Amino acid sequence: MSAISTLDIEQINAQHGRDATALVKWALGLGQKAIVTTNFRPFEAVILHLVTRLQPDVPVIWMDNGYNTEATYRYADEVTRQLGLNLRIYLPLRSRAHREAVDGPVPALDDPRHAAFTEEVKLEPFARALRETAPRVWFTALRATDSAVRAQMDPVSINPDGLIKVAPLLHWSSKDLYQYCELHGLPNNFDYVDPTKGEDQRECGLHLTH
Repeated sequence: MSAISTLDIEQINAQHGRDATALVKWALGLGQKAIVTTNFRPFEAVILHLVTRLQPDVPVIWMDNGYNTEATYRYADEVTRQLGLNLRIYLPLRSRAHREAVDGPVPALDDPRHAAFTEEVKLEPFARALRETAPRVWFTALRATDSAVRAQMDPVSINPDGLIKVAPLLHWSSKDLYQYCELHGLPNNFDYVDPTKGEDQRECGLHLTH
């Protein structure tokens, strides 16, 4: 891949940082291997539609922690069918039943074991996905309103390992996302829980590590 300087990234953020479609087109136009990650939380169909309508076969990576709600699993199947997703599911190396039989239920946020739990059910599966897919571009549905950490992010950034992280929806409001779903007839899901976060404004660690 040709070098992309900090100045180029600043320019792209200035030009396209608030134009999701233009940002996706720019990123795909780099001609590099791309992935889009999803957890099938509310409004996830938006990022999936934005990317796959331009590159239908892009790998969609889902780290299924095994603790999702029934509604989330049904939503995942519905969106996958409707958009024809190239979905690749990454599971923890131990099943939920195995983990709970040995270690008990999900540890509380202030339990020292919670970091190991997050590593097992989310961070390790994502690291495995990166090794197996070897992307150069990573599309994510990060939003500035998610947490204080994400509010400081730019729509396009480059990780220390050279992975280009693209967050086309960073500056979108819930109203923007709702209207996009209505316009394109996309399903939604509000019965969602992330056991690695526990609280809406808490980081799970994925975007701190990557």
